[in-house]
Amino acid sequence: SSLLLMSGVVVTVGLCRRLARRRLRSRPLLFAFLVEMFSTFQICACTNELSLLGNVEPKPHTALTLTYGFTVLHGLSLAGSTCNPCGTLQPMWGGGTSLRMGGLKIAAQFVAAVLARVFMHFIWSLEMAEPHLGALSQGCSSPMQTTEMQAFCIELLFSVVFQLAVLQAESVNPKYRVHLIALLITMLVYAGGNLTGAIFNPALAFSLHADCFYDKFLSYSLVYWLAPCLGKFLKLYMF
Repeated sequence: SSLLLMSGVVVTVGLCRRLARRRLRSRPLLFAFLVEMFSTFQICACTNELSLLGNVEPKPHTALTLTYGFTVLHGLSLAGSTCNPCGTLQPMWGGGTSLRMGGLKIAAQFVAAVLARVFMHFIWSLEMAEPHLGALSQGCSSPMQTTEMQAFCIELLFSVVFQLAVLQAESVNPKYRVHLIALLITMLVYAGGNLTGAIFNPALAFSLHADCFYDKFLSYSLVYWLAPCLGKFLKLYMF
């Protein structure tokens, strides 16, 4: 049921992106906003569902396999979208994207994060699959299982490693690049998923753990918003 749900989200988002591409080419701002929103919605919705499958046996092989598989699927189906506020900052900083367009895309990413959370909570409330039972009663299921400083350093390090890998992979054939990036993300999730969740995406972090941001806004904004953004700027500074 979970796989069907995530596949349905991917197919629906693909249809919405195609429709927007056909109908809204003459309105670039609205087109950019909707495409970025649809794409980020897909990643956030699927990752919300994947977060419930972490305890499926055999652990952690099932969760890591699904993480790799859906990361490849996202990479193939969402070409041209960043789906990450940190990724949007780079062209803004380099002058390749206007402040207006960059701000619009970041707004779209956070709108999608909220919509994905609301949508998935509605689906979970229907309790159509076993992992959905009791999912809404967890509240702040904190991914931070270490000290705040260590969590900050881990998310910062992972962000730098990920951004550097993306930079180095730009010269690789796209059909191989998506697998390399998916493999790296899976390795980072395996290495730090039990400590911080290994998210390094501010919009995705908010979609997954909004309750935790409400309860401990300062701590979670430092770890899951500031650290990835700082990692992006460190990469820009070094290269």
